[in-house]
This record gives sequence, C-alpha cells and structure tokens, in this order.
Amino acid sequence: MKIKTATYRVAERTAIDLREWPTRGEALAGSKAAYKKLLQMHVERLSELQRLLYASDRHALLVIFQAMDAAGKDGAIAHVMSGVNPQGCQVFSFKHPSAEELRHDFLWRTTRNLPERGRIGIFNRSYYEEVLITRVHSDLLDAEGLADRPAKDAALWESRYRSIRDLERHLSANGTRIVKFFLHLSKDEQRRRFLARIDEPEKNWKFSMGDIEERQYWNAYMHAYEQCLSETSSHDAPWYIVPADSKHDARLIISHVIVKTLERLKMSYPTVSDARKAELKAIRDRLAME
Repeated sequence: MKIKTATYRVAERTAIDLREWPTRGEALAGSKAAYKKLLQMHVERLSELQRLLYASDRHALLVIFQAMDAAGKDGAIAHVMSGVNPQGCQVFSFKHPSAEELRHDFLWRTTRNLPERGRIGIFNRSYYEEVLITRVHSDLLDAEGLADRPAKDAALWESRYRSIRDLERHLSANGTRIVKFFLHLSKDEQRRRFLARIDEPEKNWKFSMGDIEERQYWNAYMHAYEQCLSETSSHDAPWYIVPADSKHDARLIISHVIVKTLERLKMSYPTVSDARKAELKAIRDRLAME
C-alpha cells in the first residue's frame, strides 16, 4: 500500500479532535515479511540521504517524538534509524528537568542540544513537555520559579506556543528542517502493553506505578495534545499524527515521512573543482606506482 503523508499531517492552525484521528489504520504491509522488506527499503534510503546531508553540510534535521507512555517511541527510533551512521545522528531523551535546567527558560535544556548542520537530531520528548505535562500537572510550574506568571494559565500556554512557533520559524530560516510525530495510541492498547511489561520479566524495568497513575489523566492529556498540535503545526515544522496501535505501521509511516522530508531538501554532493581533480589524479598516479 502506498503511504500518503498528507493523511497524517496536521494542517497549520487547525482545530484538532483526536477522537477523529484513528489509532489504527488499514495495514500498510500484508505480512511480517512484507513489513520487514518495506522498512528495510526505507532504512537504506534514509542511510543514503543521511550521508548526503552530511556531505552537503547545508541543512540539519530535527525529529521530535511525543506520545503517551508505551506508544513505541523508543522502538520507532531504534528501528527507523538502524541504518544511519551513528556519527551523523544524535538522540536525546528528556525526562524530568534538573535543578540547573529549572533555573533557565523552558526552551534552554532542549535548544542546547539542537543538531548542527549535516546531522540528524532526534528528541525523544522535547520542549513540548512544557505545554503538555506542565499543563496537566500545573503544580510543576511552581518549581520553575516563573517571573510575572500570568494570572490565568491560558495566557501562559499561549505565550509558550508563540515562543515555540518563533523558535521553529527561526530554525527553519537558518537551515534546520523540523518534523514532529505524535504517536497516537489508544488507551486500550496502552493497557495491553502495560500488562506485557509486567508479564515479561525483561520488560519489568520499563514499568512503574507512576505509569498507572498517569492513566487517570488520560482525557486531560488528550486535551493538552489537541491544543498543542493545533497551535504549533506549521508549514516549516509540521506535526504528524501517527496511528500507533500497530508498531509496524507506525514505523513505516515515520520512516517514510523522514525520507520524504530529506528528499525535498534537494541536496547534492560538493562539486569537485578542476584543481581538485588534478590533485586527485596525481595522488592516484603516485599510489599506482608504489
């Protein structure tokens, strides 16, 4: 089945109701073997484009993953980026902010890890946590020591959305392409994956009581995501809502979107000058005579 990226892309400043977006679509591959073959094609193409990105040294790519627990962010990153040269890719995971990070503005801890030209940067969670978890658990804002905190939190969220849009607009204007994925998982599927983490000893470390406690805020998180996706999807930094109940389909969609994003950059390898060609010929002749 052909993957149509527009199906999953959030239009700029469009109101989102996540109940209207499926968590599972029609299977993109008819069998496990077909899935593996298609994913391998995407991985190989992504590897080629990453080498070209590094060689051309004109752009960077920032890939952001956001999702509820157990949606498959780690697995998607591991499988989709499996063929990329580690020297050309950087992955950063953002958990609870440290004391040092809390003493800076809310964008500081992530922006200092932005990818340089020629590299792919991956944020497993990101600055978007500051309009998601802090919105659901507003008491977390108290630890941030905000100056002139608005009387109404709605004004704070709008201010942060504006800061994020401005940041992403600035990055895009300076050569960093941004693509953002929300892995849309159903509550029932999350329950099944939590049970698997308990029943399979090698997955026990992934699970804690805190994960269960967060489930009671499911509706609040969905509302926070709806607002976030609506306010911050743009032409230069689009959000993609990826059906995540099927890990295979999610990985195929993500890899396809990343490949298409890089292909649109129309990159090329550096041109070799006549002087450089003459130098290389001289080097070759010298080596041939040894």
